[in-house]
Amino acid sequence: MANIQSDKFNTSEIVRKVPEITLMFWIIKIFATTLGETGGDTVTMSMNLGYLAGTMIFTLFFVATVITQIREKKLNPYTYWITIIATTTLGTTLADFCTRSLGIGYAGGSTLLLVLLLGSLFIWKRTMGSVSVDTVNSPKTEMFYWGTIMFSQTLGTALGDWTADTMGLGYSGAAIVFGTLLLLVAAAYFWTKISSTALFWAAFILTRPLGAVVGDFLDKPISSGGLALSRYSASAVLLICILSLIVLSERRASLQKCYD
Repeated sequence: MANIQSDKFNTSEIVRKVPEITLMFWIIKIFATTLGETGGDTVTMSMNLGYLAGTMIFTLFFVATVITQIREKKLNPYTYWITIIATTTLGTTLADFCTRSLGIGYAGGSTLLLVLLLGSLFIWKRTMGSVSVDTVNSPKTEMFYWGTIMFSQTLGTALGDWTADTMGLGYSGAAIVFGTLLLLVAAAYFWTKISSTALFWAAFILTRPLGAVVGDFLDKPISSGGLALSRYSASAVLLICILSLIVLSERRASLQKCYD
């Protein structure tokens, strides 16, 4: 999806703390959400620490990265994407803890998290006047932004598991479903007058279950429909891909500035 402009704010008058919303943004986001799944499962399953311990570990990681991100005076793409990865790993372990350890189930967990997500967006809108990413330029707005992202990442994990397991679509079937929904959101952006801000959050939410089911497809046993790849190796490869794409994106931006 192309650049998303706020309906109420002049983006030239603020310092952006969020990357430009381009196709590269969405590609990195999907890699990050996939890493969140394999990384979260590495700690809770491969290391046998369990969902509660994993959630506690990634909560500390999430808080530390959000504080670091908020303290940045301007956009630092590496800090930003590390914070995104922190939300996806925490979202994985937190969703698994709620739906499995607490016994809420995928349907109950997804419903609860959807209510929390919508509530976060509603309070953000009422407090700050807009939920556009172009307005994320102050500590207060960033707190709303990262809190909303945290709920969306956790919801996405539960939705992915619900679709793949409870609905019986499997990992590949669920990936097709969420991939198709993302394409529909992209089509709506280009060919309808639906709010670009609403479409951004729809796409942001949908990339999480897509990444979740792709991550499960990579590391789950063959008997369960996965490829049974090493979670450690899959996570390392995904992290290298993310870092490479960030470097590529930064170099392209630098070249563009030179030509401008």
